[in-house]
Amino acid sequence: MKLLWHKIMHWEFWPFNLIYYPLFPVWLFFSAKARSFFFFNAVNPSMKNGGMAMESKMDIYRNIPDEFIPITVFVGKGASVETVLEDISSHGIQFPCIAKPDIGMKAFAVQKLDTISDLMEYLKKTPADFLIQEFVPYQEEVGIFYVRYPGEAKGRITGIVSKEFLAVTGDGKSTLLELIKKDARSHLQLKVLRQRLGADLDTVLRDGERRVLVPYGSHTRGAKFIDFTHKNNPDLEETFHNICAQIKGFYYGRMDVLYDSFETLSKGKDFSIIEVNGAGSEPTHIYDPKHSLLFGWKEIIGHWNHMCKISIINHRKGHPYMSFKAGRAMLKENEALESQLKMI
Repeated sequence: MKLLWHKIMHWEFWPFNLIYYPLFPVWLFFSAKARSFFFFNAVNPSMKNGGMAMESKMDIYRNIPDEFIPITVFVGKGASVETVLEDISSHGIQFPCIAKPDIGMKAFAVQKLDTISDLMEYLKKTPADFLIQEFVPYQEEVGIFYVRYPGEAKGRITGIVSKEFLAVTGDGKSTLLELIKKDARSHLQLKVLRQRLGADLDTVLRDGERRVLVPYGSHTRGAKFIDFTHKNNPDLEETFHNICAQIKGFYYGRMDVLYDSFETLSKGKDFSIIEVNGAGSEPTHIYDPKHSLLFGWKEIIGHWNHMCKISIINHRKGHPYMSFKAGRAMLKENEALESQLKMI
């Protein structure tokens, strides 16, 4: 009951539909302006479905200059462990490394692979094509939302979110399980943590010892989101405009970035873009616990407005909207895939 009450009182934990369904009339308004319910298809012409859903991450990585992203290898469904090992070795990827679905969402089925045994297990249970990336050692993660209207000389950053990985700190007495249960954010992840940590839950951490439970900056995996938009600065905008201008047909979306120092990141040094999301991007700085639901709705509507205007401009330039039939099929396919990935 205590956990349930915490979820009720903190809207960041509410189901997606509960947050977004009240905004449906707003979506209809933008659809009427664009004269298409699935207008988002035109917002990023280089991304399948505009980057709303079912887009290949590998296809997106191919449009980004190599110096900005981790070394990435595509692994087809059913590949043998020998083939995968040979492929990643030829690209210079060593263990540990990261495995993620080529088509995925919300960090479902993203896993750190420490050994060949981990790779073999991942190959057995994954239902689709996936990627293997080199492990990026940077300790901090941000999501940077970028918007540029077609024809504009320069884009802008409309939101920055810092991602605090799910972790606990030992007191020299409590077991890992007891520490997890002391905080609602980690307690809500207990079912998944039990499966992954097993007997390690009985471990007692030293006083002051910090242990990261989930090394991914995903809200659905327990990360705490902190609004860093106030840290935007001219150097950062210049850095990410120069990067995004090199990504063909990209006008709207969020880049998830690993880095060590915000100062060096702003100057375009010592960072790696691990994900680029398109039309399906959320302005995730809204999930900072200090923000109200009304603030969240305002930011979502503001970003939808950008997406609608950009889509209309691109549509006038010849980029088609998605048909209603194709849009419904995409959403059903995405829902089925999400159900599969949750099981991994």
